[in-house]
Amino acid sequence: MDFMHKKRMPIEVPDHTFEEVTYKVDGINVRGLLMQPHKNVKRIVVYLRGGKGQVGKVRAGRLMQFSDAQTLVFGPYYRGNNGSEGKDEFYGRDLNDVTVAIRILNTLYPEAYIHMIGFSRGGLQGLLTFQDLPITSYIIWGGVSDIRLMYEERIDLRGMLRRMVGHPKKKENAYKQRDAITNIHADSPPILIVHGGKDKQVGIHQAYYLETQLKHIGTTYQTFYQMDEGHVPRPFAMKKALATVKQWMAQVEKNKILNKAHGPQ
Repeated sequence: MDFMHKKRMPIEVPDHTFEEVTYKVDGINVRGLLMQPHKNVKRIVVYLRGGKGQVGKVRAGRLMQFSDAQTLVFGPYYRGNNGSEGKDEFYGRDLNDVTVAIRILNTLYPEAYIHMIGFSRGGLQGLLTFQDLPITSYIIWGGVSDIRLMYEERIDLRGMLRRMVGHPKKKENAYKQRDAITNIHADSPPILIVHGGKDKQVGIHQAYYLETQLKHIGTTYQTFYQMDEGHVPRPFAMKKALATVKQWMAQVEKNKILNKAHGPQ
């Protein structure tokens, strides 16, 4: 498995090369942005974007936040977005755009640790896929954990959700298929929940809901809540959040993460 096409992007950074890559999923061409280190790849971070279309699109600056000299970072655009073929189904077959990309990266770098980071809409994108993939951990950052809660909370997005998924009462099965909790178990990869207490795009109750469910299931998880921050933390808070995420990844790789309910933070 490999990417079909790579296009060098005019982004100059010291230790990495940026390429827009194309890969085949369900018979269509899907694109994503690849940040490739010049040195051997020891860690892979897959960034699952939020939003739709131009809102929340994958940007080089965001990928760079998770990089170091031996970390490859990849952000899939999802089908129907930014030159990818097909139609965005909002947690439908676009989930395959995530799973295929990760399997390609795992084939290319079988010894590398793989961490998924799901931001905003990408939170549920990751929760619906992470447990079946060869990953080391999953970080959900300001992320949607339940689409029904999203429908209730974001009145401004109800029209879009009805078009793409349907009304919760009329398309109950479509919402049931997007319920990630039923597929998460005690042995799922460890999860870090990052969220801002003043997040108005994805309320912190989404994080609380996920935490409650993970505690009940017995999944290994930890939380990092910044109660004075919104959907995107302010610069000083962003620095602390990124440090926490990187520390989490390093600790998981060294098997030093214990279940929140049974061990120290």
